[in-house]
Amino acid sequence: MVEWREEVAQTKRKAYQDQDYWGKPVPGFGDPDAKIMIVGLAPGAHGSNRTGRMFTGDASGDFLYPALHRASFANQDAADHIGDGLKLKDVFITAICRCVPPNNRPYVAEIKNCLPWLEKEVELLPNLQGFVALGKIAFDGILRMYKMQNIDLPKMDFGHNEFYDLGQGLPWLQSSYHPSQQNTLTGRLTEDMFDEIWGRVKQIIK
Repeated sequence: MVEWREEVAQTKRKAYQDQDYWGKPVPGFGDPDAKIMIVGLAPGAHGSNRTGRMFTGDASGDFLYPALHRASFANQDAADHIGDGLKLKDVFITAICRCVPPNNRPYVAEIKNCLPWLEKEVELLPNLQGFVALGKIAFDGILRMYKMQNIDLPKMDFGHNEFYDLGQGLPWLQSSYHPSQQNTLTGRLTEDMFDEIWGRVKQIIK
């Protein structure tokens, strides 16, 4: 994964040949008082791996941030680069894997290696109430994180707009299809479907 991350940063996409790629693990970011942690799969090869900020500079972010803006979780509807003025309220955005994997398909061992970083981010959010998992890998990764801590969880299956109580003292878990072009361009995930997710969690945290 590290070799792939660095190779992408060196070869670059033609449209970004004049830009310096971040090419390193991408940290989570957002409101330190966040009540919601949004968890994606991994940095995009020419998005976060280029800009150094989650869901920034790619098509997934172009779908995510307008939805967060409509729900008043973001001060603007675009995220192009670090320093673009984006500010988040009540949400923290991160991912299961911190480096871009080939074909967006990380190995289980790679996911396990990254999960301690997710666990630490959870610990650093004192007001965290729940997760929004964007896609099945994020959903399964959150569950794996707790199982690696020897925490028993009820049986849960991924599906769009499913809501689960993980147990006493743990955050809740809301699932959504990932806002990738594979889902948004095919109509599997529409703006209305996505807005329903954010409207629901907004009511829950109130």
